[in-house]
Amino acid sequence: MTESPPKVLVVDDAATVRLYHSKLLGDAGFHVAEAANGLEAVEAALTTAFDLFLVDINMPRMNGYTCVETLRSETVGTPAPVVMISTEDRPGDADRAYAAGANLYLVKPVAADRLVRVCRMLTAGRGDAA
Repeated sequence: MTESPPKVLVVDDAATVRLYHSKLLGDAGFHVAEAANGLEAVEAALTTAFDLFLVDINMPRMNGYTCVETLRSETVGTPAPVVMISTEDRPGDADRAYAAGANLYLVKPVAADRLVRVCRMLTAGRGDAA
């Protein structure tokens, strides 16, 4: 029996970024879902077991830091890796992401091959895309 591809949730308020990341990862063999803000991401995580989250920081309704903290909380408690991807590149931004529970912090724009490589690494053993 073949395993299903790893499930990735792309969380970004910019539709173009969601589309770009979804197409890139879909073409690489991942199953991709999208959320336009942190609140939508938390709601999705309560009903679907994702293997990886790609989360922006600056979003309406719930920012990325709060989203990651909520994903890591006892209420949701997802063990899936989280990559925060943002244009924020000030001292302390990455530290704040890690403190919230992120596994990796990347600054936009992220090269396509690097993003796919990171996603494959973080989902290794979780399906066909790895």
